[in-house]
Amino acid sequence: MRKFWNWVKDENSDTRTLYFNGAIAEESWFGDEITPKAFKAELDSSQGDIVVWLNSPGGDCIAASQIYAMLMDYKGNITVKIDGIAASAASVIAMAGTNVLMAPTALMMVHNPLTVAIGDDEEMKKAIDMLSEVKESIINAYEIKTSLSRVRLSNLMDAETWLNANKALELGFADGILKDNKKQKSGEDTTYAFSRKAVTNSLLDKMIVKKGIKINENKPSIGALKERLKFI
Repeated sequence: MRKFWNWVKDENSDTRTLYFNGAIAEESWFGDEITPKAFKAELDSSQGDIVVWLNSPGGDCIAASQIYAMLMDYKGNITVKIDGIAASAASVIAMAGTNVLMAPTALMMVHNPLTVAIGDDEEMKKAIDMLSEVKESIINAYEIKTSLSRVRLSNLMDAETWLNANKALELGFADGILKDNKKQKSGEDTTYAFSRKAVTNSLLDKMIVKKGIKINENKPSIGALKERLKFI
């Protein structure tokens, strides 16, 4: 069975890692069952917090809505980490995260829902009304996460807005940016300070020891020591 997700269990904790990759669909055109129903069965098969690595161009908005609702209803905390792209319907799934983090190079995209319609003018009107309601349902998810006004969110969708990590953080679509903890730790453990006087004193101490200079109890000044070293 081909799926657009994959689970990895951490044996040392209750945390599970979920990898979302590829398009989101109700079912594959090639007969591979990748339905939200199958996803829910795996989601509910265990407990504990979940880390979701998300990289998807989007897809079926109804399937995305179901997965969003499942994650929202899940009892554990859900950390969403966007490492590639969370576009269209995938951005809706991202909104289910208790904490949403983006890689510095990741992207999020929001736009209006799309469909294909065939028929007379009445059918076209029905399609327009349907798309309008779908858009409102998507805005519901964005509004809960970002607290932006519905008018602002609607305008962002009308413009097909692409958000880098900093912009997503600014607008409330993300809660933070993924960082390199290794570099942070290294920086915290090492403190660098420069003092010209300290360096000079250290150098003189080494020279004095090497040349066998005896320092009297009066401790001559650095200037005096420099003058004395000139003739050694």
